[in-house]
Amino acid sequence: MSNIANGDAQPPAIFDALPYYDDELEKYPVLKQKVEKELAREGKPPQSLHPKVPPAPTLFADHPLLQAELERVSNHQPLPPLDTARYQLPGPVKPEDEEEWLEALKNARAQLEHQKLRQTNLALLQQYGPNAWRIHNYLNEASAKNVEKALEDLKNLTVDVNRERKNFQTRLGTQLTSLETRWTELISSILQIEMANVALEVEIDRLNKREVELAAAL
Repeated sequence: MSNIANGDAQPPAIFDALPYYDDELEKYPVLKQKVEKELAREGKPPQSLHPKVPPAPTLFADHPLLQAELERVSNHQPLPPLDTARYQLPGPVKPEDEEEWLEALKNARAQLEHQKLRQTNLALLQQYGPNAWRIHNYLNEASAKNVEKALEDLKNLTVDVNRERKNFQTRLGTQLTSLETRWTELISSILQIEMANVALEVEIDRLNKREVELAAAL
């Protein structure tokens, strides 16, 4: 009542097809051929999306590195090779050049610090990694179970919707068939009445003519 009072009344639904009930295409192959020919003549549907469909969001608009990586993966491009020169310990090309020795010494110290950091990370991983991995697996399993449950619920909902739709259409189809049968019976009755009226009119005309002839004979 509130929707009607507010002017939000929805128009009645019109059902022009009952796919769960109508079986004319299976009964009459000629109709199916005509439908297929008509569909082939109409051509393919437009590839463009409906105007009300929002545009696709731009991923990682504020992160150029992530956007470039996403584009690389989308284009099926391989990863760029790792720069292994930074992990090498080349000696000076000119042994007499003090600057080259200083650069080599700086590189060696950086490599030493890198190896120390790797040892620290490996020790931390050995100490805390197993538990962190178990927790990660537990969270993944929980997420997978939630997704599977959501999928199962969606499938059940789809089955319920299709079952309700089939029952609704079957009920409407039965009602329409009954009304069509009743309509056919009424049309047949009307035709019979009209034929009887025509016969009565002919009989009345004959009797009137007979009456006139008898009156003239007297």
